[in-house]
Amino acid sequence: MPARSRARKRAVDILYEADQRQGSTTSNGTPVTPASVLAERLLHPGAQTAVPGYAVEIVEGVVAHTERIDEVLATFSQGWTLERMPAVDRAILRMGTWEVLYNDDVDDAVAIDEAVTLAKELSTDSSPGFVNGLLARIADLGSALVE
Repeated sequence: MPARSRARKRAVDILYEADQRQGSTTSNGTPVTPASVLAERLLHPGAQTAVPGYAVEIVEGVVAHTERIDEVLATFSQGWTLERMPAVDRAILRMGTWEVLYNDDVDDAVAIDEAVTLAKELSTDSSPGFVNGLLARIADLGSALVE
């Protein structure tokens, strides 16, 4: 698996974990957020290898633009609220949307393909098509969605 693909997977893992732990607190009593989970993984990677730099960039980018990313996803995910989506799909879509809208170093087609691949590996049978369609729509509108 290429390094950037592994980094994307780790970023999705962190975003997913934060989503699953939402409403709980960290060991120092602060609410669990993607930033706090990232900080934990950077300090204590556990059995995993160190968090790749690109995974850090993704998580920090998603954190910086969460409100807009979620607004875009809610607007274009016809018939699906963010809360109704499987948590892993939310994590994949947040990552993919950040790459499409905010990371000019990654071609939109690559970002979408990587997100679809993760959806195939990690989610339901219908998730790859959903992720592909939603991210393709976001990519089509591109810079018009960035505030």
